[in-house]
Amino acid sequence: MPDKIGKYRIIKEVGQGSTGTVYLSHDPFYGRDVAIKLYNSEIDGDDDVRARTAKKMFFTEAQMVGRLQHPNILPIFDAGVEQDRYYVAMEHVHGARTLSTYCRAGNLLPLDDALRIVFTCARALHYAHSRKVIHRDIKPSNIILTLDNQVRIIDFGIALCADSEISRIEGIAGSPSYMSPEQIKSEEITAASDVYSLGVVMYELLTGQRPFKANSLAKLLHKIVYSTPVPIHQLREDVTEDMEEVVMRALRKKPEERYATGLEFAAELTRVHQQLRKQQSKLDEQEHFDLLRGLRFFHDFSHGEIRELMRAGEWRMFEAGQEIVKEGDLDDRFYIIVEGRVNVNTGGRVVGSMSSGECFGETSYVTEATRAASINAHDAVTLLRLSSTMLETLSTACQLRFNRVFLRSLISRLQGGSASPD
Repeated sequence: MPDKIGKYRIIKEVGQGSTGTVYLSHDPFYGRDVAIKLYNSEIDGDDDVRARTAKKMFFTEAQMVGRLQHPNILPIFDAGVEQDRYYVAMEHVHGARTLSTYCRAGNLLPLDDALRIVFTCARALHYAHSRKVIHRDIKPSNIILTLDNQVRIIDFGIALCADSEISRIEGIAGSPSYMSPEQIKSEEITAASDVYSLGVVMYELLTGQRPFKANSLAKLLHKIVYSTPVPIHQLREDVTEDMEEVVMRALRKKPEERYATGLEFAAELTRVHQQLRKQQSKLDEQEHFDLLRGLRFFHDFSHGEIRELMRAGEWRMFEAGQEIVKEGDLDDRFYIIVEGRVNVNTGGRVVGSMSSGECFGETSYVTEATRAASINAHDAVTLLRLSSTMLETLSTACQLRFNRVFLRSLISRLQGGSASPD
């Protein structure tokens, strides 16, 4: 390991590949850590082709210095040659992990996260394409996530730049499983090729497997050109039909039948994500309704009246020990316990408790009245919180029903001799 490369002080080796080694280094001029990629450029017998390829990849990435300035593309700060050593200096991302981590069954991301990542990549690729750069090697290991889950596309070593011949690398360039049919057939490469590769990444993020697998390279390439992948819904049940259609369009064999740009791909992903959120919202609403329907407080309510209260109320959750209401406060809100148990405290002393199906907050019915007790979560608690103001927006029938049940519950608790919470 060298002590220095150019002006950069080498700290340690952080990775190796077929074309070079990556070192964590320090830039004394800017006072920042950087990643240095040192290419294997020495020609040694059988490594002749590999060395020439490494040099071409260096010159390709060197062209990216300052060319691609996008928050989701790893920036290349510098490039140089020192004593026949070819290197580029890039941003060092502490604690970065590649998408490969989340392309395995049993470790798949939630649909929301997968859509966000692919959307971000599609936008970043559109930016690169608008500057006449085609990546050509989009795959999970070339997409990294920072510690705060921001996306970075890396490794433009075999990219095609419209104004350069340096990046022309002999033979088929790319990672076979993620290559588009036109890459395999050595046809013209356009932005649609990156769209295809990103479609493969999305398929793998959603299912944990690649769309095409084979026991030999020849069979794999034949499948990519001629076969149809297994439908995603057969591999993962919660993938929606619209989501599957987006992936399958990105994977079409003919470039002109895919999304014309990364921006168009991103727009479709936005539409699918909005539909997914709506669907999830409906599922959450149904789950909340089922919980309320099972509480004794709501036994006399019609389905429509329960949904009215759900729209007027607010779903709140508290951890064990967390204060819900404070003794002496002015408040017009009252609460129905959906799940869990709460403690009633007066003067710092526990004087009672309540559990699911019970309610508290009767002082909300009295103008300018203050809380007579504090309420704390005994364990994890889920509550439906309502205010007297919001109740006035409900239908008359729903208001009367709520008042009757609320007062009946309060009278029952008082007759039972338990401590009044307010």
